[in-house]
Amino acid sequence: MAKGSPLWRDRDFTVFWASQTLSVAGDSFALIAVPLLVLHVTGSVAQMGLLTGLASAASVAAGVFAGVLVDRLDRRRLLIWCDVARMALYGVVPVAWAFGPKIWLLYVVLPLSEAIGMVFQVAYVTAVRGLVDADRITEANGRLYATAAAAGIGGPLLAGVVAGWFGPTAAVAINAASFGVSALGVLLIRLRRQPAPPPSAKEARGPWHELLAGARFLWRQPVLRALTVLLSFFIFLTLGLTDVLIYHLKHDLGQSDGAVGVVLAAAALGTVAGSLLVGPVRRRLGFGASWIGAIAVAGLAIVGLGVSTGVPVAGAAAAAYLACVSVAGICSMSLRQQVTPDHLLGRVTSAFWTIHFSLGPAGAAVLTWGAQSHGVEVVCLLAGAACLLIAFAAFFTPIRQQNPELSGATG
Repeated sequence: MAKGSPLWRDRDFTVFWASQTLSVAGDSFALIAVPLLVLHVTGSVAQMGLLTGLASAASVAAGVFAGVLVDRLDRRRLLIWCDVARMALYGVVPVAWAFGPKIWLLYVVLPLSEAIGMVFQVAYVTAVRGLVDADRITEANGRLYATAAAAGIGGPLLAGVVAGWFGPTAAVAINAASFGVSALGVLLIRLRRQPAPPPSAKEARGPWHELLAGARFLWRQPVLRALTVLLSFFIFLTLGLTDVLIYHLKHDLGQSDGAVGVVLAAAALGTVAGSLLVGPVRRRLGFGASWIGAIAVAGLAIVGLGVSTGVPVAGAAAAAYLACVSVAGICSMSLRQQVTPDHLLGRVTSAFWTIHFSLGPAGAAVLTWGAQSHGVEVVCLLAGAACLLIAFAAFFTPIRQQNPELSGATG
């Protein structure tokens, strides 16, 4: 592509961009369909939480090795095989369900798919560098994130409609097909080869040292270390929130599957808003105020979810929550990209996600069990208050600095 030409004229990027946007829309179908399958058969939000927890645990386990795999293997082929494997796994569900509900199958499919998905996501983050020139990476990431968030608006809405008309298994089938589209898109592109740097002395000692390279880098950086710790507690409090929201809408408010889709579509709109606002907010307020403020407002939004008595309030609270999560998440991701050497980005990404989600499985189980045993309102009040405590704690760490990437706080 000629230098200075718009990204949409870059064939490889455009194909990748379009296929991944469709794949994200397909993921929205599974986000709604799988909890609905469990709820329709068992009526138990605790089982929804257990399934979410097991899937997250599998993702955490895969994250331990994902960075090394991405650094060692051909990234394009790895992306394709990850998509093909997930297409096959999700495709089994509607076929098997045609002969009767099989909840046990979900306990096989979802953890395996999430483990493979973790490898895909790490490869995805690093593969963007092989698609565009160095000076276009920020623009490319922005377009990928924005359209993915936009796809998340229509995806949940369509998923709720499909689940309501044809059943949740039809929505799962659409998700399986979306992985096929993603695989085809990656097959049609070329990724530029990046020269591999020589291994460090520690990495040369063996695979274990190579495996820990990303974690060592995170630990040595004060801001990244604090972010990793606090975000791990945040994910403990929030990983099961989608299950709790769906349970609240279905069980407490008596809403339809279509209404669930409407609320989650409104929540996705919050993601789009957050992704559009994070740039000017970060420039105006600085890193610390943006991240801490987003976590604090997210806590208040969780409280709002718990006390909501109708679809409009639940949708508004969910949108506010995801807008804040987007602001905090993009700030965190951008800082890691700014201070991490290119040859370590895969392993640092893998290490961060592994540690970040390590408390998630237990949190999802606790949150959903608490919602079923003590009510959604109590659980959301406690979780929201805990998020406010996380924001308060961040004031006493290097996170509070306005520009930590420039001040030396990261090194």
